[in-house]
Amino acid sequence: MKLPRFATLLGLSLAGAIVPAGTAAAAPQAHHGSNVVGHVYVNDNTTGENTIAGFDRHADGTLTPLAGSPFAAGGAGTGKGIGSQGALERSADGRYLLAVDAGSGQISVLRIRHDGGLTPVAGGPVSSGGPEPVSIAVHGDIVYVANSGKGENNYSGFTLGAGGHLRTLAGSTVALPEGSEAGDVLFNGTGTNLVGARINTSVIDTYAVGEDGRLTAAPGSPFAVQAPGPFGSEFRPTNPSQLFVSNAHGGPGAGSVSAFSVAGDGTLSSIGSSPFADEETAPCWVEISHNGRFLFTTNTASGSVSRYAIESDGSLELLGSTAFKSPGSGPLDARLAPDGATLFVVESGTHSVGGFGVDGGELSELSSSPTALPAGSAPFGIVVT
Repeated sequence: MKLPRFATLLGLSLAGAIVPAGTAAAAPQAHHGSNVVGHVYVNDNTTGENTIAGFDRHADGTLTPLAGSPFAAGGAGTGKGIGSQGALERSADGRYLLAVDAGSGQISVLRIRHDGGLTPVAGGPVSSGGPEPVSIAVHGDIVYVANSGKGENNYSGFTLGAGGHLRTLAGSTVALPEGSEAGDVLFNGTGTNLVGARINTSVIDTYAVGEDGRLTAAPGSPFAVQAPGPFGSEFRPTNPSQLFVSNAHGGPGAGSVSAFSVAGDGTLSSIGSSPFADEETAPCWVEISHNGRFLFTTNTASGSVSRYAIESDGSLELLGSTAFKSPGSGPLDARLAPDGATLFVVESGTHSVGGFGVDGGELSELSSSPTALPAGSAPFGIVVT
């Protein structure tokens, strides 16, 4: 989503709430409880020099800032809201973070140290191949970036080599029409298909991925979607041929999630009675439980998370929605902890990270939530380790 449309959705979520920029509803506090079990990282999208916020993640879901956070990424952010999924990703071996620098048309790679701190890889950041990178897909050593904005809109491929160095994959770039609003690009679990959602024209690009990492468009691609504003997307972890896409622009209370079967060549076919009603406004980001049984989508304008059960054939059953306790939360990216017990969500409206305990398809916001992000952030993209 380009800024005006994203700002409209966020503006709806902030109606009636006054939250000063750079201020979260709850400031981080010293933690005296459980041990560190992992980390959480957020792309701050800050102007001047972009930064990545890093937190220790404790067993009870509490977050405390890492020493040295926020960490300089090297490129520049925009300092303004950007609607896309996948602005921050981890390498397949877990050693590196890849971040879009949307303000400078670059991709930064940062090494994850043993203590969770981040160090930029030498020689970076590198050009994304377009004016405004918004989303990254990673499978093995192959990386694709969705470039939006004015100018050369495309999907551009790279290889991630030893030491975390990104190199352009020759012959990989696929041009998109001028003005395309890319919302997400991602691989399926086997790396054999890649899809990209174009929000403004309500189509999905689908490709078969060759052994050399280059793309072959599926017959009939791009595919018209079932509702306006395809935004976030996720392949089912337990079935790489099932794809779920949120539809953000249906209007107040008319959001939905589409379910597709994806053939080996990338061809899409609808599952069941798709799309499945969300009954909220602006479902944008999608996350699926590691066991493939439940789907969560954040409703940016409603300030809630919708919860679905996923049937074996990929059909969805709406279980309900869970509201954020902070008014005007403006929820964006959501990611589950590796054990699936906690869901962390970027809250753009309060410049913070929310946390929810997960019990199957039920959510309950943690008492420690939300945790403040650095002042000046316009966050999008989250990684949980």
